[in-house]
Amino acid sequence: MLIAILSDIHDNIWNLEKMLPQLRKAEALIFCGDFCAPFTLKMMADGFSGPMHCVFGNNDGDAFLLSRIARQADNVTLHPQMGELEMGGRKIAFIHYPHIASGLAASGKYDAVFSGHTHEHKAEKIGPTLWADPGEVMGRFGQPSFGLYDTDSGEFTLHVI
Repeated sequence: MLIAILSDIHDNIWNLEKMLPQLRKAEALIFCGDFCAPFTLKMMADGFSGPMHCVFGNNDGDAFLLSRIARQADNVTLHPQMGELEMGGRKIAFIHYPHIASGLAASGKYDAVFSGHTHEHKAEKIGPTLWADPGEVMGRFGQPSFGLYDTDSGEFTLHVI
């Protein structure tokens, strides 16, 4: 199973628009926070047909409207602070904050942990657990990017748009 991993859009709907066609090969999407405005979540829900699992970031101001949009979309599950899933036979956790994600990865409870917030992509192993940050969709501090996690191989690949 191929899962798209995104974070830190910060309302850059122009980069999101470029990215969405590249996500078609993914069966699911995990978002690690910072949509910012609710219209960004709406655009994601309309543009990606598979299940989407999302968490809030530190810049997601209108939690009420974001939650309402998530409830109205058939494919969106909004996990308030942290998400825990089993997908493709892998235990996965995701959160916006890397200082918490590193502890989750070190716990050994998960096959993969994903986080955002830093706007910098990374992928490393902490024991047997993959800890990865897909970078930022926004593109302010670096090139806009997303990740693909292959649950069959356990590999995480970075894609720059």
